[in-house]
Amino acid sequence: MSDLILEFRDVSKHFGGVTALDHVDFTLRRGEVHSIVGENGAGKSTLIKIISGVHTDYEGEMFFEGEPVRFHSPADAKHRGIGTVYQELSVAPHLSVAENLFMGDLPVNRFKLVDWKHINRKAREYLLELGLDVDVRRPLGLFPIGVQQMVEVARVLFSGARIIIMDEPTSALSPPEAERLFQFIANLKARGATIIYISHFLEESLAVSDRITVMKNGRRVGTYASQEVDKAFLIRQMIGEESGTLFAAYVSAEEHCCAQAGEVVFEVKGLNKGRDFRDISFEVRAGEIVGLYGFMGAGKTALANTLFGHEKPDGGEIRLEGKPLHLKNTESARRQGMAYVPNNRRLSIFPGKEVYKNVTVTYLDQILGQVLRKKIEVAVARQVIQRTGVQPPDPFKEIQHLSGGNQQKAILAKWLVKAPVFLILNEPTRGMDVGAKEEVMQIVRELRDQGMAILLISSEPEIILANSDRILVMSQGRLTHTMENRGQTKESLMQWA
Repeated sequence: MSDLILEFRDVSKHFGGVTALDHVDFTLRRGEVHSIVGENGAGKSTLIKIISGVHTDYEGEMFFEGEPVRFHSPADAKHRGIGTVYQELSVAPHLSVAENLFMGDLPVNRFKLVDWKHINRKAREYLLELGLDVDVRRPLGLFPIGVQQMVEVARVLFSGARIIIMDEPTSALSPPEAERLFQFIANLKARGATIIYISHFLEESLAVSDRITVMKNGRRVGTYASQEVDKAFLIRQMIGEESGTLFAAYVSAEEHCCAQAGEVVFEVKGLNKGRDFRDISFEVRAGEIVGLYGFMGAGKTALANTLFGHEKPDGGEIRLEGKPLHLKNTESARRQGMAYVPNNRRLSIFPGKEVYKNVTVTYLDQILGQVLRKKIEVAVARQVIQRTGVQPPDPFKEIQHLSGGNQQKAILAKWLVKAPVFLILNEPTRGMDVGAKEEVMQIVRELRDQGMAILLISSEPEIILANSDRILVMSQGRLTHTMENRGQTKESLMQWA
């Protein structure tokens, strides 16, 4: 039997006049973990969507188990043994672990009744074989995101998948959870599973993979044994030697410290909210980026939601420009000069609507009054679209057709129609390649230089180190350390997280 389980031969895919894949050859060996890396637009997603049956119209040939195949739908691919675990999980949190594992195929007894005893016993046995020891009777939603993800991967494997595609599996995980997932992947591999691993984190790809394929501009640059290459080599293959700034952003966070900050704009004293966070105190000055770093579950998002009026605190004080804030809701926060970009882009846009409508929606009453005038609305949107560098700079393009990085720019543009005095950014670069991250953060730095006070929340240490003037570290609902960003490293952040 050939060691190749999947092969592309001269595969191309076009969307109108755009070439997404350009004569790509690709091989996947039986029982390997194979990473695919590349910047946004490199062709990773298109390649994966052909394998998983989403794209059926393409040129060239695909072979599965040595035979030519062309999947006609995701269901067809799943039936043939292709399973995909996407970045956004599709678990049912209110159902038990066992129910999630057997979802859609619950065993029944001879009376046609669900055999719960059998289900719970088999679920526990199966998960233990994969190295996961949990109470399978508890609702899955009570477990950390990392456990939910492993259960979803196990479900895909349990359904009979011979190839598992994992798309950005650690984007929402803390480092300890990610390490646990890597061990889980090793257990899957030991059982003979074949895994395609997609991640923007190159260290992960090197650590978890047997081979790595680099994509660039729709082409396969090369495929390499992981132990024979390093991060710097992969970056050069992805972006080229000429991209010095991007290369530096990938390799190490530049030291960035101590902007000429002005007066205190935003101040928090002794803020508490149930089990989410306790005794939070800090300040942000005009012309300053304060970074808030912590693992998933540290309480960062609960704090951000409370600061912007999504939720009410149990105690403590919030001041904006010296005045106490009593926020009834998010509209109250906005009217007093605050803005918030949440950690889930999908919650910040209106899919199916044009970019200009997404950009102006927050301030329609202030820019247009009671009567909507499309010409004025488009003109206002066009100004901030150009300012933030949204590509393409077309206000009439539907926002869901933009890349993730350009959607984030459009979300930022929304808050610049009337510039706030205090801006909260929650995971603004999650799931982006390094080029898109740098473009978004360049906009943020420019806002800082223009005098805006900014709270930058991120679980990516590189983003915090490269862009913050001061850094707060949060762990288990408390601020554990405050530091100037002078000579700090990932290790100095993590030791407090």
